[in-house]
Amino acid sequence: MDKEHVKSGADKASGAAKEAAGKATDNKKLEAEGKLDKAKGAAREFIGDAKDAARRAEDKRN
Repeated sequence: MDKEHVKSGADKASGAAKEAAGKATDNKKLEAEGKLDKAKGAAREFIGDAKDAARRAEDKRN
């Protein structure tokens, strides 16, 4: 597991909380920030997956 996976989980959780708070308080800016954080988390997860795949490929070569 790459540190990007850990960061992605934190971003997604933070984003979900912000989005829910924004919806509950009818705060569109906070809701949008939450959606952005969730998207950032998804991007970090993709980067972590790519790093893991590269490591596995390198391990198979050795």
